[in-house]
Amino acid sequence: MKKYLPIILTVSLMLGACSSQTATKEKEKEETSSEQKSSVEKEKQKAPEKEQQPEEPEQPYKPLEPTEGAVSLKETLTKESQTQPVQEGQKEQPERKVPFGETLSTEMEDLSDGPLKDHRLVTYYGTPASKHMGILGQLEPEEYIKKLKEQAQVYSDLDPERPAVPTIELITTMAQSAPGPDGDYVQMTSEENIETYVKLAEKHDALVLLDIQLGTDTVMNQVKMVEKWLKHPNVHLAIDTEFHVAQGEKPGEDLGEVDGRDIQEAVEYISDLAEKNNLPDKLVLVHQFTGPVLFNKDAIEPTENVEVAINFDGWGAAADKQALYRRYIRDEPAQYGAFKIFYEKDVPVLTPEEVLKMDPSPAVINYQ
Repeated sequence: MKKYLPIILTVSLMLGACSSQTATKEKEKEETSSEQKSSVEKEKQKAPEKEQQPEEPEQPYKPLEPTEGAVSLKETLTKESQTQPVQEGQKEQPERKVPFGETLSTEMEDLSDGPLKDHRLVTYYGTPASKHMGILGQLEPEEYIKKLKEQAQVYSDLDPERPAVPTIELITTMAQSAPGPDGDYVQMTSEENIETYVKLAEKHDALVLLDIQLGTDTVMNQVKMVEKWLKHPNVHLAIDTEFHVAQGEKPGEDLGEVDGRDIQEAVEYISDLAEKNNLPDKLVLVHQFTGPVLFNKDAIEPTENVEVAINFDGWGAAADKQALYRRYIRDEPAQYGAFKIFYEKDVPVLTPEEVLKMDPSPAVINYQ
C-alpha cells in the first residue's frame, strides 16, 4: 500500500489544484457577471435621463399649400426676366447676387428651424386702435384673417416650393406725439387686443409678429413688456426703428434711430427664452426705410434659435422702393430680406410677381 501513497498524494494535489483553478474561474465569472450587471444597471439609470430630454417643439403654424395646378413663377419666366428692369441711371441689367427664388442672403446660413427656412411670411400690419395705421385696424378680426389668407395664397401659388404662412403683424406699442403717463411717448395696445389676435392666429394656424415702436424707451424694456406673449409658440417680434427718439424729441416729428447692438441684445435674449422654454425657433424682423434709422447694422446676427430679417418699409414710387431695397437689403445683407407694401401710398403698388423678382426674393412681405 505504501508504494501507491505518492501516486495518491500526487493525484490528490492535482485534483486540489484543478479544484482551486475551477473555483478561481468561477469567481472570475461571478466578478465579470457582477461587473456586467453593474454596467447594465448604470445604463438603466442613464436611460431615464435620456427620456427626460425635451422633444423638439411642434411648429404652431400651417403654410397655405399651393392650389392644384399652380405653376411656379420660376418656371414661367425666362432667365432675362427673372431680374428687375433697368432703372434710370443704370446702363445695363444688374446681375443677381442671389439665385432667383432664393431668400437666404449671399454667404448667409440658417442654423435654426425657424419659419423662414422653408416658408415665406405674408403679413398684414396695423392696430385695432387706428384705421390709418394699416389694414388690421380697418377690418373685423375674422374678415381680416380671411383677406390675409387670400393674399398669402397668391404667394404660395407663385412659389410652391416656399409656401406662405399668414402672419398677423400687430402694433403692440404705438409711438405717440405726447409723452403719456409714463413719459416715453408710447401707448401700449391693451392686453385684451393682444390676446384677441394671438388666439385668432392659433385658431387659423397663423403666426403673430408683435411690433414695438419704442418712443424714448429701450429695446430691451419693451421686449420684456411683451415677453409673456413671446413665450407663445406662434408669437415673434418686430422692431420699428424710426420711432425710437432721444429725450427731448418726438416720434413722427424727429427721425429716430436704433443701434444694431441693442437689437442684437434682444435677439440673444429671445434666443435664450426659446431654448429655456423649449419653444419653436423665433424670428426678429427689423424695419428700416433709410440708412440713418439703423446703425451698427452688422452687429445684428441670427442664432441657432432666432432668424433675423431686415424689412425695407419705405413708401412711394415703386422704382425708388426697388432701388432702396437693393441698397439696404441686397448690398447690406442680413440673413433674410423683407419688403413692405403700402396699399394706399405706393405708386404703383407692386404685384406679387414683381416682389418675388427682387434680389434676394423677400422672405417676409408685409402689407399696410
